[in-house]
Amino acid sequence: MLLCVLNLPAPSHQPARALWFDRKKYVTVNITVQKPKDVQVDIQADKMVLCCKNDEDDVIYNEVYFYDKIEPNDSRERVYDRTVNFLLRKVKPDVAWPRLQKDTAKPSWINVDFDNWRDWANEEDDGKAEFDDYMDVS
Repeated sequence: MLLCVLNLPAPSHQPARALWFDRKKYVTVNITVQKPKDVQVDIQADKMVLCCKNDEDDVIYNEVYFYDKIEPNDSRERVYDRTVNFLLRKVKPDVAWPRLQKDTAKPSWINVDFDNWRDWANEEDDGKAEFDDYMDVS
């Protein structure tokens, strides 16, 4: 667990809204946080954790156990004024994820990003442009 929630009782932190979409080689997760600060991220093969504070000093804590494995060393996050975005490289490319989480129960704070969702079965782009955008900041 990340340092920012170790000594806090459970009601003192809350998850932020997360939108996700699937691509051939990557899964993208965008978590909405107004002016995130003290951002701590832990990306592992089977889960990711985001812990930060928003503009009102509320503690935000999101933990997601993935539907399938990802490559943590080839995954990235970027912090913006209103979001924290994750680009997660799949271990098994070309396999569609029917959901973000391993658990079939869907938490209310996770939703599909239908604005960015597309059928990629015949897509030639392998997600390189998206990955390059993340690498520019790293």
